[in-house]
Amino acid sequence: MRIIRSIRTAPAQPQGCVLTIGNFDGLHRGHQAVIERVRERAAALGLPAAMMTFDPAPRAFFTPDDPPPRLSSLREKMEDAAALGIDVFVRARFDRAFAQLSPEAFLEDLIERRLGARAILVGRDFRFGHRRAGDAHTLERFAEARGVELLPVPDVCVHGERVSSTRVRERLGAGDVVGASRLLGRAYRVTGRVVRGEQLGRTLGFPTANLRLRRPAALRYGVYAVRVRLADGCLHAGAASFGVRPTVNGRDELLEIYLLDFSGDLYGQRIDVFFEHFVRAEEHYDSLDALTRQMHADVAEVGRLLNNTSSP
Repeated sequence: MRIIRSIRTAPAQPQGCVLTIGNFDGLHRGHQAVIERVRERAAALGLPAAMMTFDPAPRAFFTPDDPPPRLSSLREKMEDAAALGIDVFVRARFDRAFAQLSPEAFLEDLIERRLGARAILVGRDFRFGHRRAGDAHTLERFAEARGVELLPVPDVCVHGERVSSTRVRERLGAGDVVGASRLLGRAYRVTGRVVRGEQLGRTLGFPTANLRLRRPAALRYGVYAVRVRLADGCLHAGAASFGVRPTVNGRDELLEIYLLDFSGDLYGQRIDVFFEHFVRAEEHYDSLDALTRQMHADVAEVGRLLNNTSSP
């Protein structure tokens, strides 16, 4: 997959493309259906399938002090897009200058001149340009004038529920990782590098791999049964705790993972954490002894849960 890291400075793509545009947070089943349709049309036209996404998301740019939870990082989005068969990944860096683009400049300078889009697929509520002035009618007029094909949007439902990033966030915020996985089409995952923590878990008999998330997480604070993919590609069962650790007066969000079947040094290693079951909510304990007893119970429950489920 070819990556265009800044659409405004990228050279023109003379071969053109079939393009889809959106935030694509989480690349859930609805997004997957969009990409499948784009790939099918691209194959029919002999063109690359391209996906443009905004980074940061517009809402995060306009409300930096209260950004919405994110389901996926830019790197995770790239990896998922490549796995789904996207040929060209286009990053539209959303900053003050990008936000000032008129709808006409967005379409003519970026979509037409730089990407040469021959067919486009966007969501029904897609808005673009300064003050979100561009809408479906703006895009239709542009497409008709340029001979660009507008592809129909697939509507994907799971158990009668329309799939959306908002619904995935709602599931994760409630601790329903199983429900979220149904909407995503796979287990929800978090990727990051293992950092050195306070090593409290090691003193309690539960050494953990710690990740500090660089994005606002949609996850409910609590304990989870997870599987962890290490840099060598191997999967390991784990008990993960996400939250602020109130028993030790923690303040910053931290994801701590105890691997049930691994011992070794993981510092600096990039790992993928797949969330399979919610075990319990984060709680405050009066002593470290009480916390340790609960950790033993959590690990036993995680082992039971993961022995009854398959890997992601």
